[in-house]
Amino acid sequence: MIKFDQFTLDNGLRVIVHEDSSVQLAVMNILYDVGSRDELPTKTGFAHLFEHLMFGGSANIPSYDAPLQLVGGENNAFTSTDITNYYLTVPAANIETGFWLESDRMMSLSFDPNVLDVQRKVVIEEFKQRYLNQPYGDVWLKLRPLAYQTHPYQWATIGKEISHIENATLADVKDFFFHHYLPNNAVLVVAGNVKLDQVKRLSEKWFGPISMGKRSPRKLPAEPKQTKKRILEVEAKVPANALYKSWHMCGRFDSAYYASDFLSDVLSRGHSSRLYKKLVEEKEIFTSLSSFVMGTIDPGMLVVNGRVKDGIDLKDAEAEVDVIIQEVVNEGINENELEKVKNQAEASLKFGEVEVLNRAMNLAFASLSGDADLVNREAKLIEEVTLSDVKQAAQNILREENASVMYYKSAKN
Repeated sequence: MIKFDQFTLDNGLRVIVHEDSSVQLAVMNILYDVGSRDELPTKTGFAHLFEHLMFGGSANIPSYDAPLQLVGGENNAFTSTDITNYYLTVPAANIETGFWLESDRMMSLSFDPNVLDVQRKVVIEEFKQRYLNQPYGDVWLKLRPLAYQTHPYQWATIGKEISHIENATLADVKDFFFHHYLPNNAVLVVAGNVKLDQVKRLSEKWFGPISMGKRSPRKLPAEPKQTKKRILEVEAKVPANALYKSWHMCGRFDSAYYASDFLSDVLSRGHSSRLYKKLVEEKEIFTSLSSFVMGTIDPGMLVVNGRVKDGIDLKDAEAEVDVIIQEVVNEGINENELEKVKNQAEASLKFGEVEVLNRAMNLAFASLSGDADLVNREAKLIEEVTLSDVKQAAQNILREENASVMYYKSAKN
């Protein structure tokens, strides 16, 4: 159980406070409700670019890192399709430094052209190294637009293509910032050795003066129901042939999410899972094989992917996967399998509550569901999943007409 209090400033900033006097540090986690799904199709990669720009200094603080390090603090950030999340830890006595830094860049981020040029180059280099010049690095640049024809999940967080970042102007950057990096589009979680009254005072002092922005309602195009299997064949210089097969499924806050997640776990989480045991260990068709759910807020994907043993055709490998999948669709899973994945999920929940920073992140993300207390209800929701729920999820998701398949072939030298 994660105990917390919450309040909202007049400018719309939602603040959650989690007191834990057993630790000597304090955590600030500020989640902006903006991700790559909020970008224009012709200007992608901006949310990820801002993850970098926000560390480029503000109008009053040229270096974000230097003053934080002086008081023994650390920080980092990440961007996803749905959110941009910044976090820092400091000795509890120095928490006000965190308020000063985070509020200043929310209120007056530096729009120095030199900073934009530097961070643009960093992002472009990351695009090249991680997505273009690495084996299988372009998988999501290709699989996403195959699975999503309408919804902005069709591009990766890094963006559709390098040119969108190369051509980003200062005016583009300012427009994106003033649409999304607003107090009324953010959730601040302060956790650790802090007190509610202290956080209220510091929140009013540092964030209170920031004006509420004009938050535009999110109007994302819904992805139409897929009615026909989609196939893409790719060839590149990679170590082995690889299969990627994805199906549309519900979003993270949907009531069927947990059953869908367990379905993925039964298929291929660990060496005793169905796909791994049969196709890696027994038949030796794949050298590696896994499945996972994307966990996105809007309807996401369940993905099975694996590298195929030399000499085995990708379509034959897929057919072997389909046999096992059809068994689950027709017969469901058994009680032992369900109990195992429930235990794994519950263990992950408990492990995620050990570190105070994880608790802060979980509270911030859960608040996007409309109720931060979701973090405390998840264990019950996990326990309530039945065999029937998982079978229903399999029948809803694992339909061939709902599948998008990429055959990633190893080019012959």
